[in-house]
Amino acid sequence: MNAKPAKEGKGGTKSALEFDLEDPVLSPSIAERALTSGGFPYDEELKKKVYAEELQKLQLELLKLQFYVEAEGQRYVVLFEGRDASGKGSCINRFLERLNPRHARSVALTKPTETERGEWYFQRYVAHLPTAGDMVLFDRSWYNRAGVERVMSFSTTAQVEAFLKATPDFESLLVRDGIRLFKYYLVIGREMQLQRFHERRHDPFKRWKITDIDLAAIDKWDDYTRAQRDIFKRTSTEEAPWIVVRSNDQRRARLETIRWVLYHSDYEGKDAKAIGEPDPKIIGTGPKYFESAP
Repeated sequence: MNAKPAKEGKGGTKSALEFDLEDPVLSPSIAERALTSGGFPYDEELKKKVYAEELQKLQLELLKLQFYVEAEGQRYVVLFEGRDASGKGSCINRFLERLNPRHARSVALTKPTETERGEWYFQRYVAHLPTAGDMVLFDRSWYNRAGVERVMSFSTTAQVEAFLKATPDFESLLVRDGIRLFKYYLVIGREMQLQRFHERRHDPFKRWKITDIDLAAIDKWDDYTRAQRDIFKRTSTEEAPWIVVRSNDQRRARLETIRWVLYHSDYEGKDAKAIGEPDPKIIGTGPKYFESAP
């Protein structure tokens, strides 16, 4: 597994400086800027003790929500999208950690089979939508077509355009049928992404996380940015808006993705004080958040 130092990106933007994935020592210039890269608003990670206390309160509220969803036959779908290494799996794990796995699960699909490639594009995702009383969290979703597939040229321009046109209608059908749909887009700074790639490469317990797609993404920062902006512009609707999460600090991202679902849900025994309010520096929706996303 070899990776060359990142080159000058399209448009004259440096995609990375002094980065060598194979060097066991991360460049100090990247390490120093990682947390605050991409305009992240905090210069320190959330303290472990504060995080643990907040997480416990929110997970207790999630259990209340799950009981209510099951009792009322509701259906929840939560999408987690974002650049490679943005922390999607980490957020999903903390969301599901205390829930009953019989009624809350994650879905992370591999590349489509030959049969699936011949089907309606959304078909293999529809098969994983929840039944009454269940919650499903997608670790990447149908947006693969407008993200990874687009950037890596796994899909044609015509296929991507068709997807962007069809998706608002598809999601409108889901919402009108009663599904509660939350779409998270986790954003990170350039240096933070490189730091996480480096950690994956040199931590034997995380090495399985780094893939050929990750390696290819190192020099495709600007391509992903263009894809991200198109996704926001074309598929954020009143019925199914994108929720941007600044995730350089994974602890804050985990808390805020859970908090947002709880804050925007009604259920028996809801403790508004325990939930608190979403941190607008970390999470939000609308043009202000879309335009400032790195």
